[in-house]
Amino acid sequence: MGKLRITSTIFFVIGLTLAIWAFFAEPNSFRIREQAISIDSWPSACNNKKVAILADLHVGSPYKGIDSLRWIVDKVNARLPDLILLPGDFVIQGVAGGSFVAPEEAARVLGELKAPMGVFAVLGNHDWWLDAKRVEKAFADRGITVLEDRSAKLSNGACELRLVGISDYWEGAHDITKAMDGIDTAETILAFTHNPDIFPELPKQITLTIAGHTHGGQVYLPFIGRPVVPSRYGQRYAIGHVIEEGKNMYVSPGVGTSILPVRFLVPPEVTLLSISNG
Repeated sequence: MGKLRITSTIFFVIGLTLAIWAFFAEPNSFRIREQAISIDSWPSACNNKKVAILADLHVGSPYKGIDSLRWIVDKVNARLPDLILLPGDFVIQGVAGGSFVAPEEAARVLGELKAPMGVFAVLGNHDWWLDAKRVEKAFADRGITVLEDRSAKLSNGACELRLVGISDYWEGAHDITKAMDGIDTAETILAFTHNPDIFPELPKQITLTIAGHTHGGQVYLPFIGRPVVPSRYGQRYAIGHVIEEGKNMYVSPGVGTSILPVRFLVPPEVTLLSISNG
């Protein structure tokens, strides 16, 4: 009986420790993760340009309020990224322990982001559930360009890119033809969107697509994987660099949480992506 009690106590302590880590320590953490990827068709003039990806901020989710957002903005600016992309879900609609933060307040802080090639956003499903026009106006009023099924030309020295924003796969029009309108076949295209499930529908002309939405599943269990990923493809597009049929996509695990304020072995991050052709 003594051994059983000791064993039970050990398992209880381990379970409690893991719960504290998953529901407090890790969701309350933050990192800027530098990630380098290689794509053969990437132009040499744009090699090693740093793209900061601030995905799924979910401002108002536990531990990720407006003060945390200010701190994140300062940390990102200090890394001197060349381009900053915001792939949606700026607000939160339903998360245990969270509190609503108006998009105008979040946009006021995000308006302090700085990058020589610009700061751009697309909307996520949570932004659409709240009010897409309201969120878009809040960002536009702070000088952040929202690219919903449209594009913009970017340049920095000899580096020239076409940035294509594609609206949310669940809630937006996600009109790929409209988004690609007027783009020359010789242009290098960097696309970004909220939900990676659109990836199979994208043309091979797009050199790289950047997405968020999945939160990396929020929980990763060794030898098992990611039990819950909000994707029709399961874990296929959950996180990281995906290469399929000659196409490239990078999925960031993002910063905030949704539904439950839990992260386990998927820490909140801003991804600082460095892209080269070898």
